[in-house]
Amino acid sequence: MVAACIESYHVGMRKKEPSRRYTIRGIPEEADRVLRQKAARQKRSLNQVVVEELTEATFGAKRKTDLSDVTGGWIPDPAFDEIVASQRRIDWDKWK
Repeated sequence: MVAACIESYHVGMRKKEPSRRYTIRGIPEEADRVLRQKAARQKRSLNQVVVEELTEATFGAKRKTDLSDVTGGWIPDPAFDEIVASQRRIDWDKWK
């Protein structure tokens, strides 16, 4: 039983895509400064920004990691907000 749990854990922890590592030398000072500023401004790691920039430069567009283009956007609905708010009310009589 324990072995099955451990195997399940490892299967769940596997990444979907293999991770590649690069060591890049000779980055121009200006490029380094701009990339670091962009990472700081977006509150992301330098690695994430560099990978995104390389992907965009290679494929011509950012690689999407979400389904927003398929599912559409959020449209505010006051009736829905009212229903959700009513579900969030605490019935203190039931919590005694």
